[in-house]
Amino acid sequence: MRLRSGVAVDLGTVNSLVHVRGRGVVLDEPSTIALYRHTDQPPLVGERAEELMRKEPVDIDVLHPLREGVITELDAAATMLQTFLRRARFRTSVLGPRAVICVPSGASFIERRALVAAASFHRPRLAVRLLDEPVAAAIGAGAEPQGTDGVLIVDVGGGTTEAAIVLGAHMVRVHSLRVGGNAMDEAIVQAVKAELGLHIGLRAAEHLKKSLGLTGGASGSAQVAGIDLARGTVREEQVRGPLVASALEHVVAPIIESVQELLWEMPPDLADGVIRRKVQLAGGGALLPGLASRLRDSTGVTTVVVEKPLRAVVRGAATMLEHHYELLPPM
Repeated sequence: MRLRSGVAVDLGTVNSLVHVRGRGVVLDEPSTIALYRHTDQPPLVGERAEELMRKEPVDIDVLHPLREGVITELDAAATMLQTFLRRARFRTSVLGPRAVICVPSGASFIERRALVAAASFHRPRLAVRLLDEPVAAAIGAGAEPQGTDGVLIVDVGGGTTEAAIVLGAHMVRVHSLRVGGNAMDEAIVQAVKAELGLHIGLRAAEHLKKSLGLTGGASGSAQVAGIDLARGTVREEQVRGPLVASALEHVVAPIIESVQELLWEMPPDLADGVIRRKVQLAGGGALLPGLASRLRDSTGVTTVVVEKPLRAVVRGAATMLEHHYELLPPM
């Protein structure tokens, strides 16, 4: 008899990851879907849809069904999620299949129900449990789901940043900010436009973010290409680190403040565990040059980037699926 099948999903604003029980992470693709306007052609999902988004075809609508970590286009999200599950070759079993899907802590009850509906679409036997992303990230960073030590986790995703004190599989305090890597990219686009008269794309802004960040990188500058706003021509420009750091400050400052506030609000009995385990930095934003040291300097607590930070959330969800599913309450 086949074992009970199961799947853990990190359905993110930018990328989605799928872990299938017994096989590990089998899918990591953009959370993007492309719908044809005038034909009945099947939609494109993931990598192929993301490629079209930047080319702006006139006969196709390219959507991100999630904004700031929650579903805004339910039908598109359901189609995208079911496509990902098919690509992951997730099959049902004799015993009822299980799913653990991560959700931002700030998601409303309606948003949570929408996520369950998207997962259950065409799979009515699928038992879906939701797991708050800060808890998933903390467990993915090594916290014990039934542990008694507090963990301060900062998960900087594409659409949201979740800063939380986590105890086992429970949140003690949490601050959810609807800013993340996307807001950083947009801030860089606007800064380069205002200071250099150059309109760059989000991909170029992401390159500046990753290579320069808050520190200026190894070289102190990076080259990008864009449209000269005065002449309407293509131009290359060497962008210096201080410009990028200044642009990022508008997004980073609220993250720093939220972590400082968490430390003020933290129950004193959890302080020892938080200091010993350090501030855990997860998500794609954890790779921003200078963010970990900035958090350390601002809070006085050593800050570390967790192993493979982009997979911390799905890793924690997989742990709950495989070993602690009964701890998750049904919706």
